[in-house]
Amino acid sequence: MKRTYADLHLCANINEQSQLASLVREASTLGYGSVSIPLPFNITDQHVQRIREACVQVGLDFVSRVDLKPRFPEELLRDLRKVRRRFEIVAVMCYTKVVARQAAKDRRVDLLNFPQPDFRKAFFDEAEAELASNCLASLEVDVKPLLSFEGPARIRLLSNLRREIQTAKAHNVPTVISTGVSEKLLMRKPTELAALGVLFGLQGELAKAAVSSNPMAIIKRNRDKLSWRFVAPGIRVIRRGKDC
Repeated sequence: MKRTYADLHLCANINEQSQLASLVREASTLGYGSVSIPLPFNITDQHVQRIREACVQVGLDFVSRVDLKPRFPEELLRDLRKVRRRFEIVAVMCYTKVVARQAAKDRRVDLLNFPQPDFRKAFFDEAEAELASNCLASLEVDVKPLLSFEGPARIRLLSNLRREIQTAKAHNVPTVISTGVSEKLLMRKPTELAALGVLFGLQGELAKAAVSSNPMAIIKRNRDKLSWRFVAPGIRVIRRGKDC
């Protein structure tokens, strides 16, 4: 069966139509089937539809996404109540340990993303992995820092990523590799993302799954939940009508 590849973190500027069109066209050319672009909380349905149409024109499936950047657990909980039914992908950018742990244990969170400055205050550790393994969150790794960092900073980054991936594997937490880029020159083929995964500990099928079956499983699960047919896990509406 042919794989469908997805980039769940294509950081296009949705207010620059020419840049958006260029990036989604390049994503299609590189072999992706689905792309997810972070959107603001207050985006209108009409704006989302225009983005979706731009993707459809080049043969891409568009997946709506929101990146939450809370400073405190209480802020995260408040934001999740606002966005979970509005977006197909909910990612939490984990800048602190308390936020990371709250996000890892909340079933409304799809992706745990640990931004990669030179020196980080938060990273994916055993505590988050254990919590995430009991929920539905995956670890998202953006490759943009790998492409932009040089020298000691890149070495430290690879060391951190190897540790995090090993922790995720030990607790059966799925990994998703995304680009995280906003520039066409930094975009890479999905097979190249999988190859980069080897550098931080994802081998063979695990690396391929990180750009295909893992992100696609998140998309399918959430679209099922957002469907009018969904009642609860394992319960679906088959038919509506007076004779039911």
